[in-house]
Amino acid sequence: MPHVNIKHFPIPLGPAREAELVAAITLAVQAAFRCEPGVISIALEPVERDVWNERVYVPEIVQRKELLRKAPNY
Repeated sequence: MPHVNIKHFPIPLGPAREAELVAAITLAVQAAFRCEPGVISIALEPVERDVWNERVYVPEIVQRKELLRKAPNY
């Protein structure tokens, strides 16, 4: 606890940018939940653009809008 799963269009982040992203998310989650960094897990899940609506937008944004804290503008 806690677990963060970031779904995104496939783009090459490279090891340095990925590490920077993971470090920043870890710090933010650690500060918000007041937990140790060792209990935080983070997944990066690439999702192809042509299946985004069916795999992410509809099931996780439209159908679970009560969980959103920041909605997309598309």
